[in-house]
Amino acid sequence: MANSEAKAGPAGGKRGGEAGKSKKDAPLQNTVAEWTKSIAIAALLFFFLRSFLVQTFVITSGSMEETLLVGDMLMVNRASIGSHIPFTDVRIPGYSTPKRGDVLVFDPPHEETLKLVKRLVGMPGDTLSMKNRALYVNDEALDEPYLKHSDVADEMHPWMVWQTEFLLPGADTQSYAPTRDNWGPLLIPEDRYFMMGDNRETSLDSRYWGLLEGWRLEGRAVFTYFSYNKESYRPFPWLREIRFGRIGRAIR
Repeated sequence: MANSEAKAGPAGGKRGGEAGKSKKDAPLQNTVAEWTKSIAIAALLFFFLRSFLVQTFVITSGSMEETLLVGDMLMVNRASIGSHIPFTDVRIPGYSTPKRGDVLVFDPPHEETLKLVKRLVGMPGDTLSMKNRALYVNDEALDEPYLKHSDVADEMHPWMVWQTEFLLPGADTQSYAPTRDNWGPLLIPEDRYFMMGDNRETSLDSRYWGLLEGWRLEGRAVFTYFSYNKESYRPFPWLREIRFGRIGRAIR
């Protein structure tokens, strides 16, 4: 009996030690599990917001001056005109449709890894032309108070040959020679859009790379949430060159 009790003693002590260790580890395991759960939820929430509701965009060129400046950081509403379900060809409809004058972020057809922001000036069914820098929509000059013009000579560009496919019926495609400031009239087909920069003479836009398919639209630029003079040579321009007057500014 004595031997039996002696053997039982160490075994019971070992089980008690394991139980005590488990009790000590439990708070740490719970903490790790809670942090993992929180991080996973935050990641899913960020993915949902980024994919379907909003995205941010930073201006890196002057093609939209003075509406948008280099260093402006934009909030883009993806839900307004619809968004893609990632890794699929399915698009969720938006609560509104694109309209002339919108400033939109999109995937351009000439560069797959690039995102651009331009102004929508031509809608499906429109007839567009430009004469001496003036834009005509359906034979009427478009009022564009947002424009910035530069003293840059007119130019021809080989990319603009795409326009011959969309000239009005009966046009002489053989003698058609579009330039940056004189082209058209072009007939915009269904589900195609014509995008142009506000800094009209320095913008690489639909005049060059063509019409934009509707599925390439990413969202409507809503407001500037931060801005600084990114081209400044001063150290720490993001801190010393903040444009406070542009923060929270609506984009029109």
